[in-house]
Amino acid sequence: MARVLVAEDDAFSRRFLAKSIERWGYDVVLASDGDEAWAILQREDAPPLALVDWMMPGLDGLELCRRVRELKKDRSTYLIILTANEDMAHLVDAMNAGADDFVTKKYDVRELKVRLRAGRRIVEVERALWDLATRDPLTQLWNHGAILEVLDRELARASRMGTSLGVVMADVDHFKRINDSFGHKAGDAALAQLSERLVCDLRQYDTIGRYGGEEFLIVLPAPAASGAATVAQRLRQTIAAQPFDLEGVVTPITMSFGVAVTAQPQALGAGALVKCADEALYRAKESGRNRVVVSDAEPEQCNTQAA
Repeated sequence: MARVLVAEDDAFSRRFLAKSIERWGYDVVLASDGDEAWAILQREDAPPLALVDWMMPGLDGLELCRRVRELKKDRSTYLIILTANEDMAHLVDAMNAGADDFVTKKYDVRELKVRLRAGRRIVEVERALWDLATRDPLTQLWNHGAILEVLDRELARASRMGTSLGVVMADVDHFKRINDSFGHKAGDAALAQLSERLVCDLRQYDTIGRYGGEEFLIVLPAPAASGAATVAQRLRQTIAAQPFDLEGVVTPITMSFGVAVTAQPQALGAGALVKCADEALYRAKESGRNRVVVSDAEPEQCNTQAA
């Protein structure tokens, strides 16, 4: 169900809009002033559609639009300004501030319904295009570029908050044998099933992406960062616990894991952190596979040890 933010300071208008929009099949989130609306639109789960009054206590509709457009979010918000002023200059001001559409308060509810429906279609198209650009088509995980963007954001967040950050590099053991023995279609099935198991064993705010080929990158913010080796061991056991059905052929599969954790994110870039995890993964492969090796991931050097 599509979600719509209704930001309107007049209680009667707010209730009327909410009831109308709910009848059209939307889930409505309410805000009574611009500051409350701004707080809602900054959330990770912010509604993709927003109907905002021009004149409100706190932030007005134009300033709210400007701030939303300055946010660096994965997906934008479709903003409809609601105002009593029908002057064309106001329409231009609203669009320049970042609004996508403009509805006067003398609106016919049928007009509002149509404009919301148009906004919903645009949001759905944008979401589909975003998924094509950032998702790996086989596993539906983040692709290489997208998971590195996630890592950059989490490094910046950890630096601001003074928390640790963990990275896990995971690789399928003897993946070439799977392709050679059962065919590339079976190899694709293995990667898809492996991805499902890995995702199910992570927290909602951990992030996993397909780094390339049969290699995966997992980003673990605090507090799990301090227990990244434990997380990697759990993932390793989950993969090894049950064999995989690859196009009718049942076979066991294992994975190796390299773990890097830093308590100094401000001193360590994404490339260095991934390098430490990758070196730990190499040691895991070298020492027999189906195991976890941990690096201390400090900026000057990467020391590794078996977990």
